[in-house]
Amino acid sequence: MKKNTLIRLITLFIIILAFAACSKTPAAPEIILTEVGHGNGKTAEQGDDLHLEADIVAEGLIKGIFVEIHQENGSFKLEESYTAGKYIGVKNTEFHEHIDIPANAPLGEYHLHFTVTDQQGQRTQAEAHIEVIENDGHDDDDED
Repeated sequence: MKKNTLIRLITLFIIILAFAACSKTPAAPEIILTEVGHGNGKTAEQGDDLHLEADIVAEGLIKGIFVEIHQENGSFKLEESYTAGKYIGVKNTEFHEHIDIPANAPLGEYHLHFTVTDQQGQRTQAEAHIEVIENDGHDDDDED
């Protein structure tokens, strides 16, 4: 009888430890894309840059931020990664970068994938559609 009681207590203890361990896992990163393109216009000009802003909360601390922009109907693709610097190892940040769009980028519809990975290995992705348009010759560098 004592042996069964001891086994039940050990089993109960293991279950409590398992629940305690699970409750300590931080939530997956949260991303809000606040601006895609100058003035949040969701466009980028050939030979210019794509203004990109996002609010990020990562309870598990940011390990890396990855941006992929690819054609909807084609093979052209851009990739940027941020694995060192001001965004890494923090819980809350405002991502603000300008991603260069080559002058030879084909015009048309693109899909943007913005992925945040935390130090626990959890990954969250936000997406947006953008359009690469012909450069109008105006300098937009004074706009953020």
